[in-house]
Amino acid sequence: PDDSYDIGIIIVPKRRRKWLAPSSGNENLLSYPILENMKRVCGKVSAMQEACLWYWQDDTIEEQVWYYNLISEMDFLFVHNEIDKNYFKGLTELPCEVLQSVIIEDGLKLSDKKDRGVMIGGNFVSIYSGFDSMAIANEYTDDVWAPSMGRKQKQEDMIEDIHYLPYLSWRDWIMTLGDYNIGVHLMRTHAAGTFAMNCAFHGIPCIGYYGLDTQEFLHPTTSVNVGDLEKAKEIADKLRDDSDFYDECSKTSKTFFKKFYTEEAWKHHWNKQFIL
Repeated sequence: PDDSYDIGIIIVPKRRRKWLAPSSGNENLLSYPILENMKRVCGKVSAMQEACLWYWQDDTIEEQVWYYNLISEMDFLFVHNEIDKNYFKGLTELPCEVLQSVIIEDGLKLSDKKDRGVMIGGNFVSIYSGFDSMAIANEYTDDVWAPSMGRKQKQEDMIEDIHYLPYLSWRDWIMTLGDYNIGVHLMRTHAAGTFAMNCAFHGIPCIGYYGLDTQEFLHPTTSVNVGDLEKAKEIADKLRDDSDFYDECSKTSKTFFKKFYTEEAWKHHWNKQFIL
């Protein structure tokens, strides 16, 4: 019914053609009156950033124009990181707020083992920079692991220097991650930052790039400038050789996780920043 909700939020999907079920009679999201229906049902409407800020510009010209027109007609936008706010404000002139990531901890247990090597955060494609992460992980140990994700290439299973987890549900993933000593995620494309956040939940130091809020806020002493693999190697060496440094990084990540990324912290942020 009309005016059913105070607010409606859409995450615009990456794949927009043949997005709707054929039974709907409309297989193309670009021709679906999504904004009109959102505004009919909701008092205010917003779009939540999907992927890194430039991802949508890999689409066709038609889809780029459609995406821009869609988000520009929202009342405000939610974004992933502080740096994304400036981009989308400049692009659309709309109010923007960071809708931070969060872990719902119901039923989760912290691991006390940490008896395995390094977990890297992505596969061997440019958007994840998996090769860079592997290079730094090998500085710490030869026991290097990675998750299997949607962009995993078939040839990756042939790499002798890395072991792959099977595809896992999120709950199995977060529990498995807790067994590893450090994380490395040198992903240049800043998005929601769940890998760095997941590491901090377990007190696992994570080497990653500035510009990603979860990395900067939760792992301040193991963050480096984008592309600075030399500094990343130095940090990996120090985490391996200096137990006091490792323990301090672990403690810091746990402390800041509780401050910024628990469910209660998320609710506090929402109540303080939400735009109505």
